[in-house]
Amino acid sequence: MTSSDAIAAPDDGSWWKRPAGGREVMTVAVPLVVSTISWTVMTFADRMFLNWLSETAMSAAFSSSVIWFAVFCLPMGICGYVNTFVSQYHGNQQPERIGPSVWQGMWLALLVTPLAVIAIPLAPWIFSWTRHSPDVLSQEILYFQVLCYSGPALLVATALSAFYSGRGKTWVVMLVDASVTSVNLVLDFLWIFGYAGFPEMGIAGAGWATVAALWLKAIIYFVLVMRRENRVNYFTLAGAKPDRELFGRLVYFGGPSGLQVLLDVLGFTVFIVLMGRTGQMESAATTLAFSVASVAFMPIWGLSMAVQVLVGQHLGENRDDLAARATWTSLHIACAYIGFISVLYVFTPDLFLDPFLNGNHADVEEKAALRTMASNLLCIVAAYNLMDATFMVFVSAVKGAGDTRFVMIVSVLMGILLATLSWLTIEVLQLNIYGCWMAVTAWICAMGVIFLIRFLGGKWRSMRVIESHALPETAVAIELAVLPEPVSD
Repeated sequence: MTSSDAIAAPDDGSWWKRPAGGREVMTVAVPLVVSTISWTVMTFADRMFLNWLSETAMSAAFSSSVIWFAVFCLPMGICGYVNTFVSQYHGNQQPERIGPSVWQGMWLALLVTPLAVIAIPLAPWIFSWTRHSPDVLSQEILYFQVLCYSGPALLVATALSAFYSGRGKTWVVMLVDASVTSVNLVLDFLWIFGYAGFPEMGIAGAGWATVAALWLKAIIYFVLVMRRENRVNYFTLAGAKPDRELFGRLVYFGGPSGLQVLLDVLGFTVFIVLMGRTGQMESAATTLAFSVASVAFMPIWGLSMAVQVLVGQHLGENRDDLAARATWTSLHIACAYIGFISVLYVFTPDLFLDPFLNGNHADVEEKAALRTMASNLLCIVAAYNLMDATFMVFVSAVKGAGDTRFVMIVSVLMGILLATLSWLTIEVLQLNIYGCWMAVTAWICAMGVIFLIRFLGGKWRSMRVIESHALPETAVAIELAVLPEPVSD
């Protein structure tokens, strides 16, 4: 019997003030949203600066970064799943298990570091499969090889940041990410264009700026996590030794989560690579549309991270009713935001496209054609945005509970479907760019419906990723008897 069968969640009737209501969700989510927005600003600026050089550089950086992310997203997904362990241990009042959980993510990052080294010499072979034009191909390879040096830093920072986000201290994540983004933007400007005495490195400069920013991020998190109070209260140093049982559980639950990210990214990678074969204009418009779509996607991703944290914390407290309420509250917020952005995409696309196109040196007719095509693609983005938000919120909710095997099965099947759809629409049916994008829209809508149904089924309510540890009876009695206010860290 679940906790919700025993007692309903206390409710003062206020959507904002009640437990797992708007205030609690926003307290955790807003810093994560700001954090993801800072990453959006960084990638947006990268591509905007490179587009000022040439459309070729922008397209090459986009496709190359997607493939780079595909290489590292499986271990990154596992390292990121430390977040669920930390949140459930925090909710279950086991602080001594938080440090060891973070360290298992660190050990995983160390184990897969050779992946970054191996990928560098393999880059020409990897990108030969894209069959892109030689000028694009050479820049893709260069950018990818530079980014590989940041792979270990990405994994380490992901694991360490979970120490704060899993406990609800998301403002720390926000401050670190915003600071690192500021550094990246400055380095972008200096190293791409060669200002302040630096050599003009073009696309390589954008890559090295990202490398420097990610390693700085990893170092900052390590210093913060190793502060004395964290070593004493959360065993962040004493828990550094490898723990075979805990590491195994992290891989068992986090592996399917990481595989879900990998398969989703691979499906989109196939689509982007195949779209690059249709023509330079179509490739540039796709890059523009996806870059602008990140304005909608990344904040919802931040909100979905908050869903995973809150579901984990409330399930750690054995309050699946509050976990469900937090999920629905998050969906309300996501739909309000994504609906507003979608309206802007349809009626004011130039608001998002002008920063890219105004600094571009292409001729007027070519720029006008690119603007028209990208504006039309943004209308398609607006059409799938609500279902994309639904997908992200509910997949995060079930992952926060530990329902990752279902996530993996769906991702395998749907990832194959997306890759197949991309190949059929582009290579076989040879549909125009809009027909290809509509196929992607159908795939996103299907994912939203699947995870909504899974969430409503309720199997996730009885799942946990941590070992059983009953809360003190007095604490439970107090929690059930008193209307709790959302805790602000």
